[in-house]
Amino acid sequence: MFYWFLKHVAIGPIVRVVFRPQATGTEHVPRRGGAILASNHLAASDWIFMPLVLRRRVTFLAKAEYFTAPGVKGFLQRIFFGGSGQVPIDRTSADAAENALTTGVRILGEGKLLGIYPEGTRSPDGRLFRGKTGVARMTLETGCPVIPVAMVPGRSFTLLGRKLTRVDVVVGEPLDFSRYEGMSGDRFVERSITDEIMYEIMLLSGQEYVDLYGAKVKKSMDTTGASAVEVVGRLQPPPHEAADRLPSSLAG
Repeated sequence: MFYWFLKHVAIGPIVRVVFRPQATGTEHVPRRGGAILASNHLAASDWIFMPLVLRRRVTFLAKAEYFTAPGVKGFLQRIFFGGSGQVPIDRTSADAAENALTTGVRILGEGKLLGIYPEGTRSPDGRLFRGKTGVARMTLETGCPVIPVAMVPGRSFTLLGRKLTRVDVVVGEPLDFSRYEGMSGDRFVERSITDEIMYEIMLLSGQEYVDLYGAKVKKSMDTTGASAVEVVGRLQPPPHEAADRLPSSLAG
């Protein structure tokens, strides 16, 4: 009920009026059954736009801090994030990755739509960064299709003194990895699947691909004070002319 209220009364109408998001390819999302919506991640507000343009409810994995803060603010956060389709994940524990996988598999097993960001963090500079293999493990263990999704920035505008950007949502055709059935845990297979997913997101979004983890780039930015472009230039060797936009496992 709260999810419906946010989407159709509290937040949805305002976002539609202000940002006027356009969506293409929504027919690729199945009407029922589990599926993984794998998207690029450009801004903290991305999780609003995807559910807004889809009929079905989308569940996201969110950091547990949103659900454990004390006081009135913490109480309101728990209500908001819990009611808006977020599931808490403790990202500070040693088993954080495994816990996220287990939770994701459970959600998919319940026949729900799971929204995830394979990059694992927001893009440091608007480019598309290397995906983590959790998305591959989930599709292999559940047999659910992966649907690539792209948040595509449109024109910018100013509202009440703040610069805002329109966002369009592009949904690609489902990716079927049943040919790898029974190969969960094979890191080469999981890497190949993940790179294929990121390649499809790259095609939908039009972003330049960087074959580095975004979190690693951000960490280097914090410690050195360098820009994302400088960090990437230092960490990533010059690309081959024919493969400068491909994940490493697809570059041939």
